[in-house]
Amino acid sequence: MTTYTALLDANVLYPAPMRDLLLQLAVADLFRAKWTADIHREWIDALMRNEPYRDRQKLERTRDMMDQKTRDCLVTGYEALISSLQLPDPNDRHVLAAAIVGRCDAIVTQNLVDFPEAVLAPYGIEAQHPDDFLLNQMSLESTTFCTAVRQIRGRLKNPPYSVEDYLLILTRQGLVATVAELRRFSALL
Repeated sequence: MTTYTALLDANVLYPAPMRDLLLQLAVADLFRAKWTADIHREWIDALMRNEPYRDRQKLERTRDMMDQKTRDCLVTGYEALISSLQLPDPNDRHVLAAAIVGRCDAIVTQNLVDFPEAVLAPYGIEAQHPDDFLLNQMSLESTTFCTAVRQIRGRLKNPPYSVEDYLLILTRQGLVATVAELRRFSALL
């Protein structure tokens, strides 16, 4: 089992395709995934705000399944640290506090500007865009990574997705470099 630990920000859990890929890789022990109840609330509330037709109970069921299937994922006890942290967006302090308490190596986020290196470095944490994070994970263990993609595609049945269809979905999620590398392994996906 790996010890590399990443806190997943709400903005990478919000889109289902990215969330599915990150979680499948975590369940496969490519890395240890962490998040908080506050991060769950944030991505679920954003989905409900942007897509009000969604069934909140289904999203909460997804949340519960994430917590059950991903080993040691929930970070607690970070709240007292929040007020002592300084970030460009004060609303992101809870993410850094959770990463510190969760002993994370990275925060995977699409908002890199909100997590400056100078603030994170003293804690031994770096902010990584999901495309960079996933590309790094694939370079470490391409077979496990490709197996995870194949498993996700196998679950997508209504409609089923070809390799190219699935890679197009990931490209739309901003995972351009990851998809470029995955194309080399198309036969395994």
